[in-house]
Parts: sequence; C-alpha cells; structure tokens
Amino acid sequence: MRWLVGWSSTASGPDPSQGRAVQPVGAHLLWSDPDPLWAVGDWRPDEVRVVQADPFSRLAVFGCCGASDEELRVGLFAARGGALRHLTAWSGSYTAVAQVGRRTTIVGDLAGARPVFHTDWGGGTAYATAALPLADLIEAQLDVGHLGALLACPDAPEAMGDGTPYMGVRRVPPGHALILRDGARDIVGYEPTASLAVAAPQVDQEQAVDGVRDALVEAVRARLTAPRHAPDTGGDLDPGPVPGMGPAERRAARGAPAPGIGADLSGGSASATLALLAAGLPGMPGTLLGHGTEAGERLLAVTFNDLATAGGARAREAELERAGTIAANPRLHHVVVTAGEEALPYAALDSGPLTDEPGPSIVSAERHRRRLAAGSADHFVGHGARQALDAHPARLADLLLDRRRRHLLRPATALAKADGPSGHSFFVPFTVYRAARKLARTSYRDGVEDAASRLLERRFTDDGSGGREGGRSGPGVVSASLAALAWCRPGPAARWLTGEALAEVSLRLEQAAARPVTLRRPGERRADAALARHAADHRVFEQAAEVRSQRLHAPFLDNQVVRACRALPEALRVQPGARAATLRAVLAGAGIRDLPPGWGATSHAAHAAAVRAGLRAWVGEVVNLFDAPLLADAGLVEARVVRKALRAAAEGERLPLDGLAELVSTEVWLRRLLARRGTCWTGTAAPRQRAVAGGVVPRPSL
Repeated sequence: MRWLVGWSSTASGPDPSQGRAVQPVGAHLLWSDPDPLWAVGDWRPDEVRVVQADPFSRLAVFGCCGASDEELRVGLFAARGGALRHLTAWSGSYTAVAQVGRRTTIVGDLAGARPVFHTDWGGGTAYATAALPLADLIEAQLDVGHLGALLACPDAPEAMGDGTPYMGVRRVPPGHALILRDGARDIVGYEPTASLAVAAPQVDQEQAVDGVRDALVEAVRARLTAPRHAPDTGGDLDPGPVPGMGPAERRAARGAPAPGIGADLSGGSASATLALLAAGLPGMPGTLLGHGTEAGERLLAVTFNDLATAGGARAREAELERAGTIAANPRLHHVVVTAGEEALPYAALDSGPLTDEPGPSIVSAERHRRRLAAGSADHFVGHGARQALDAHPARLADLLLDRRRRHLLRPATALAKADGPSGHSFFVPFTVYRAARKLARTSYRDGVEDAASRLLERRFTDDGSGGREGGRSGPGVVSASLAALAWCRPGPAARWLTGEALAEVSLRLEQAAARPVTLRRPGERRADAALARHAADHRVFEQAAEVRSQRLHAPFLDNQVVRACRALPEALRVQPGARAATLRAVLAGAGIRDLPPGWGATSHAAHAAAVRAGLRAWVGEVVNLFDAPLLADAGLVEARVVRKALRAAAEGERLPLDGLAELVSTEVWLRRLLARRGTCWTGTAAPRQRAVAGGVVPRPSL
C-alpha cells in the first residue's frame, strides 16, 4: 500500500515539537511543521512531484500525472485563487495537495478511486489517502453500523454517508476537496452541478465520442511517456532453464512482473481498447534500457484461461478466440495464463494482504494475482468502463423528465429479448415504461423512505444471480433492471442481515431523507453512486491482488475520461450495445478498424460460472469461516443462516452470488484486521495501540 498523510493544527494547538514526535512508519517527509506532509510506501521517484511558486505556496502531486512542471505551477496559481478544478484537469490518476500559507487543500478525484480521509487529531485535522493510518492515529474502534450499511445498501451513499469502517474517520465525497485552515476543515465540490428543472445542453453525439477518444488517448499517453521501471526482484535470481517453462513463466512463478508496459486482453471491449491504443501510440512499451518484451518494442498482452470452470465454456472460448485475433497485432506480445481449481474465486482466503477497507474482490484476489504476476511493471486494466460508459437503468427516468419518450423504445425492447421468448415478453416494454414514469414522478425523499421501508419489511425483489451458467442471461435480467429503477434499493447481501442490522440501516436512510440535499435527476445520481462504488472496489482490488513493483492503471477512472463519458448524450448511452459502439468509434478515430467478430460481447456468464465453481470447490473452507464469525459477534448476521445459504448456493440454488461474496469478503477482512500486528506510527508520542485494538465492539441498541 502507498498513501500520503499529513495534518493541519490550530494556531493555538500543540507545540510543533509534539508533531515531530509522531511520524508514519517508513515515511518520506515532503514538507515539515506546522502542517507537515509525508509520502508513505513504495512510491516511485516520478510518482511524487513537488513544485514551489514561493516560500509560502507549493503543490505536491502523487501518482501518474501527465502535466509538465510548468503546468503544475499554473495549476498552483489557479488553486491559490480558489480555482480548484484546474488541479483535476490533467491526464492520469493522481492526488493533488496544495499549500498556500496555512491553507492546505487536498483534492480527490471524480470517481473515488483515489479517496481522501480525515479525522480530528491534536486540536486540528489529520488527513490521508488511506483510512487505516488515521484509525491507528486516533486508536479508532470499528464502526459496525457502517459495515452493516455497506452490506445492506452498498450503492447508496445515503446509507453510508461519509463514514468508513473506523469510528471517527471520515471520507471526502468524490468530486470534492478538503480545505484545511489552521486545523479547521471545509469540504467543497469543484464540479458544476446541473439544474434539475432545466436539462443541460446536449453535446453533439459525434463530438462527445471524439471527446472520449481524446481523453482515453491522453490517459494512455500519460502512462507511456512516464519513466519505465524494471521490477525489483528482491535478489531472487532466475533459476535457469526449467523443462516446459520459458523466462516469462519462471518470472511469473517468482511473483515478479515483466519490465515495461502491458495490458489485460480478455477479448472484451474495454481491455482490448486500452491494449490496442497502448500498442498503436508512438513510444516504446519497454524500459529505457531496452529491457522488456522483444527489446521493448511490443506491449505485453495477458489473457487468463480458466481451466476449472465448465459452465460458460462457450463464452470463454469465444473470448479467447477474440483475444488471439486482437493479439495478432505485430506490436502485441500475447501471453495466456492458465490456471485450475487453485485460482478459482474463494481460493486461498487464509492468506493475503490486509486492505484498507473490505471489498468483494478479496474473495477473488488469488485469481487476479496469478494473472497480474504474468503482466508488466505498468499494467492497463479496463475497470470502470461499464460504469463510466453504460447507462444506469434509472437514466430512463431522466429521458422522461426531458420528454424524450421515443428513446425508451430500443432499450425496453432489448430487455424484452434478454430473458428469451416467453408469454410475458410482449408486456415488458410497457412494464419498463411504467417503472421509469413512476421513478420520474417520485421525489428523492419518498424514494429513500421507500427503500428504508423495504429493509424493515425485508422486501428484496431482484435475484442478483448474475446469469445462467449456460451463457444466456438469467430470468432475473428484467426484474433486476426494474429494481434498479429507484432512487435507492437494498443490496444483494441485505437478505442475510439480521433484523436489528436492517433496522439500523433503515434509520440511517430515514435520517438521510430528512436532510436537505442538492436536487439531481435520479439516473444521474444513481450512475454516479454506482461509479463511486466500483471505484472503491477497484481500490480494494489493487491492494488485495497487489504484485510487488507493479502499478495497475485504470484509465476509465481518470478525471478527464470520466468527464468525457459524462458528456455522452443520454439518448446514446441507453441504447443496447452503446459501450461497444462508443469504443469501436474511439478505436476507429485512432486508426484501428479491423476488430474480430463478436467484439464487445459481455462476459457475465463466464464470471458467474467461475464464482459458482469456486464456491462449489471451496465450500468447506468458506463455511468454516462462519462457524464462529465476527460478523455474528457484531450482530450483523446469524451464522446458521449464512452457512445454509453458502451450502445451497454451492449446490446450485439461485441465490445472489454477489451478496455472498460481500459477506465472505467482509468476514475475511475482519479476521485479517484483528490479526494484524504493529501500527502505522512511530515516535515517542505515537499511539500505544493499533486500530480496533479492543476487537469487534457490540453495536449500540436502537
């Protein structure tokens, strides 16, 4: 893990010498008291950049940023005058910290993949890009209510608010900045908000797609132009020739990535777009010294082949065939990583790093780690493309609010065909239209209060099963889409929570409904919440599947790419196959037009089949986790109910697999958190205890 941490004290706060007595373990000091800032972890030299305009104005940028030093100085001048949006307009993925006198501004990103956290400490405010160090600093206990909200309504910011799993540690919302003045904090948004009464002017479709192309090209170019790094092997030498293993296989077996730049190549539209753009742009994917695949002239494309999943075999074979066709590009070097039962989801849950927060990707970390270990030191992944480009079902209500009813015809017809021919297919478009009209006429407060009532009454409509193992969409596609046509809805794991836990989350929703909020359209609000949830899951994925000396790059979560995707007309986004068509146009604009047949097909069926196969293979170990679960000690679940659900899902019963993955991952995260040793801080005045030193605290009674 890598993070930055600092604090701002009041003018009459503690003596600066006390601040110097508390320091992060393994930190590099960027600037000192009275408002210090540290970079902690294995940051590369080019990932931490500091520019200074005068003795009282300086800017630090952490991560991959495509701006030059002069552009950083211009951004610092703009931020000094209050124009924070300038600090988010560069290509890449980064966190910016600007200090002007005693005013410190920490700018988060739009998606939430690079969050900012803060807490009260030492008469002022401490901040960091990780929640666990701040929890250690204040010796925080677990916030069990937040864990319950995360399980009950993961896509609802109304339920989770600005909380974290640690009491007293707060999160800055995506699209906002944290401003500290003499220890006092203020959270401000830097993005303009659209009016609810007047629709925003629609950008021309061709112009919007060109904007997405330009943003993606700049995002990829920012990574290509960054200095190349050879992985640190830690002194592990290549053991030499091994029968049946080449250099790449031996390197992957040691857990070290290849030098240079690589990309996922699953045959899907998102990863293939990034791989083709990275291979087609000028520049050498290898290192400056020529280390890397084929003397640094070819981009390493990695495809994962699951040999242990019988279900979804046809979809997986089609993916492999498309990946092989794309990899025929002479600037791509194709590597296929094969794995069996040992790489299924739910494997190796007893080992793995502690992540900052829980996330469903914990259960599949071993699977992803095997694929990423065969990748490069800088590796592109297509995470976030679906949430950034696709239209959330609630956007159908936005079209009705704008009186564009005719644009509902194609998506409603596509939903009618999704479940296959049946006697009810004819009525699906009318059902979808009625649901969209109901949402358009429902106020935000009524919608959130309805979700609170659903939790209390245990009304869960969508099955959340993901898809039929044979490759076709499951019978829950229409019902899941209809359930998504709401301001707020319960998550797939809510059905296994206790009544007391659901009642507490329901109370949170009712309190959120009573608070004044910025009025926005339902589809826009739900789409942003889904993107923020996925970005948070991606951050957990990065930490859980981390390979030493490797950096994962998700350009679809960059600020400029998110902005460009938001400019796409809603009428285009709701059309079936809109994501594949948009990315096809992006590639065509970059000069890449020869794509394999079936390009853009989804992979839901293969993913659902792998999850079910993994649960079936490792059901014994997973059920043992819930013999005496910490979630039950916290009052969130009943162990007997969860064990029964896990066995039923392993036997093939149609249950929400995503919900079970969230329960298992949260339980695994709790066990790793309570088993950790040491703290993030050192010094004579350092906290004497680590975070959650007292274990899982009981929930307060309602």
